[in-house]
Amino acid sequence: MFKPFTALLLASFVLSSCGTVRDSRVNPFNWFGRSQPAQTQPSEAVNPLLPRQRSRLLKRPDEIYQGVAISTVSEMKIERTISGAIIHATGVANRQGGYDARLTPVNPDELPLDGVLSYTFDVVYPRRNSPAGAERTRQITVARSLTHEELQGVRVIRVQGVQNALESRRR
Repeated sequence: MFKPFTALLLASFVLSSCGTVRDSRVNPFNWFGRSQPAQTQPSEAVNPLLPRQRSRLLKRPDEIYQGVAISTVSEMKIERTISGAIIHATGVANRQGGYDARLTPVNPDELPLDGVLSYTFDVVYPRRNSPAGAERTRQITVARSLTHEELQGVRVIRVQGVQNALESRRR
């Protein structure tokens, strides 16, 4: 009978101390107070998706794009998006192995002349000679996204290669 009584007495002491532990600093839930509104300092507009610029000492020189215009532009289509449009272009290269295809603006610093936005379909070829192969093995597809701001005043989008150019007019 002495053992159950001791266990009951010990349990009552432990349970009675729970009220004091709840309000003490031993309880981890009491380490921080409730949240309160605080004023923020205005910061400069920084895009968190773009990496920070390295210092000049560690910065690598900008790479020069080594692409040349593709032989023929075979297909071009423009899809509307919520943010603007996407230009899809398919071209046929001179030989197999073309990579790093881009739609390079013809006049990147100027506004579209007469509402015509022109791009050159550029591709980089391997240094070693590669076989010409069948036409379907030389097809390359590239896409470029345009915003509504870039499309302001544009009536015609033109993609050009060495032998031809395709254009699409705005409806």
